[in-house]
Amino acid sequence: MRSNSLLNAIQEAESLRLFLDYDGTLADFAETPDEIHPDQELIDLLKRLIARPGLQLAIISGRRLDHIRQLIPLQGILLAGTYGIEILDRAGRRIDQISFESIRPYLDRLLPQWLELIRPYQEIYLEDKGWSLALHAKFLPADTASKVLEQARKIIQDDEFPAQLFRVLGGHKFLEIAPRSANKGFTVRNLLSSEPLQGALPIYIGDDDKDEEAFEAILENSGVAIKVGSQPGNTLAQAFLESPQAVREFLASLLNPPG
Repeated sequence: MRSNSLLNAIQEAESLRLFLDYDGTLADFAETPDEIHPDQELIDLLKRLIARPGLQLAIISGRRLDHIRQLIPLQGILLAGTYGIEILDRAGRRIDQISFESIRPYLDRLLPQWLELIRPYQEIYLEDKGWSLALHAKFLPADTASKVLEQARKIIQDDEFPAQLFRVLGGHKFLEIAPRSANKGFTVRNLLSSEPLQGALPIYIGDDDKDEEAFEAILENSGVAIKVGSQPGNTLAQAFLESPQAVREFLASLLNPPG
């Protein structure tokens, strides 16, 4: 089925399980991940979606949960931070998938080493999410970014981080050390099994490689994977939306259920 036909079919579905990424999907990227700029237009749109009969809404972001709560100060929506490690459910209860105390001592050991590594490079931003550490080098030349991030990766290897607890996430001029369960695919599978909505069509909309893991989980459950941005060949997505603005327009089209 072609992308437009699939999007039209979604609009006709009576019941939907909608999973959304935030940065690059619902909103353009901020200069740094610690910048928090709530968007009232987006908040109003999500509020209307929450009230739509037959629709369950969840945001699954790489940002820390506290940031997502500030960006989306709404009840009745599930918010998942750090790829789903930390969750605020629809009843307002916080759920942590693993023990913070089992993770943080390793990151505290790594943090000063990474800070020393990037000290000569003001263009690199180190994000401390509590549950993970991430290096953002998008303002560095490609060769320099590659060199520094490879050194950061080697520090992790030399420090012998336990593979059963952690994994390394890559990306364009990006590196992150995070708990192994910080995985959007795991999160989607868990939510689909723990919060079943009989007959609902699962949909995931995201823009990067972390969302590909969620696409896999959605397709396992006969859902629809939608990619934001260009249409590269190496994706599991079945449909495409060109920008966050196009995502918002598509979401607005779902406000009135069929019938």
